[in-house]
Amino acid sequence: MNLRIQWISEAMAHGRYEKDDDMQDMEVTRKQKKRQEMYQPPPSHKLGKVALTQRKTMQHLSSAGIRDSALTVQGVLQAERLGQFLTASGSRYTHVFSSDLQRAAKTAEALVLAQPRDNDSLALTVQQEPKLREQDFGFYEGKPFYARQHMSKKSGKNGHRPEHQEDPGFQDVESKESMAARTGAFVDEYLKPLLSDNSAEQKRVVAVVSHGILLSHLWRSILGMFAINKSAVALAPGVSIGNGGVTPLEYLGGWSNTGYLELDITMTSDKDEASPTSKILIKTVNGKDHLKGLKRTRGVGSSQYDEGQKKIESFFKKTKTG
Repeated sequence: MNLRIQWISEAMAHGRYEKDDDMQDMEVTRKQKKRQEMYQPPPSHKLGKVALTQRKTMQHLSSAGIRDSALTVQGVLQAERLGQFLTASGSRYTHVFSSDLQRAAKTAEALVLAQPRDNDSLALTVQQEPKLREQDFGFYEGKPFYARQHMSKKSGKNGHRPEHQEDPGFQDVESKESMAARTGAFVDEYLKPLLSDNSAEQKRVVAVVSHGILLSHLWRSILGMFAINKSAVALAPGVSIGNGGVTPLEYLGGWSNTGYLELDITMTSDKDEASPTSKILIKTVNGKDHLKGLKRTRGVGSSQYDEGQKKIESFFKKTKTG
């Protein structure tokens, strides 16, 4: 049985930073923490234009894990571009799953809307699953990133925690173990049955739209369940992982907004083997060709998208006359 899966990161959401190529896996690199901590304003004698820019950026960045942020105008454009690109590339989805947070669900809906209008696509819907939510930042939800204290080796959040973890109502950040349990349950409940079902005539193509941190755990859950050893995983020609050097297979690097991972999982049964064997072919890592030519807009582009507002193209359409 063959299963094609596309992990897709949410489009840009209101009140959140725009992810770029330097936003690496938060758990395995220090670049993300440095990015969060570098916005600490300098001492007062250095305040000026640079410090003002840093403070404004600090206000813009926030820990928004399970906070239900809407897509921005730019995010809607990203999602539409993604759906059109993947459909033009031949993706015909049989299943679409997403986090139940609207920034992921709306991105997934753009995939469905871009599919050709036939009987199969008309029956296709987005199945929202709470297990695919982003990491819960607990007390830190919706709060600006905490800057590293002067001369401290601890991150801003780790320096803040000991002083407040005994406060009433304090809730710590969701653990790695909790996220791994959620992603493992999702794979068990939804993906493994698709691989073991031989009744379908057509190839199954699955889109899973979630969030950067959670998607990294989802990938590791796939590896743990289907890749018995490293030889079971192969990279398609021209595909690389990480930023050069020796990168563990578990860590594929960062996720851009609407960046996607595409892979094929093939499971075969051999009469001489006690259980089926599986192979994984990684075809794309953080794919973002669909974003070529889409400029990063400022101002209105980062504002919350209003679904009731007409697109500018509609004002130029000719009115039909009888």
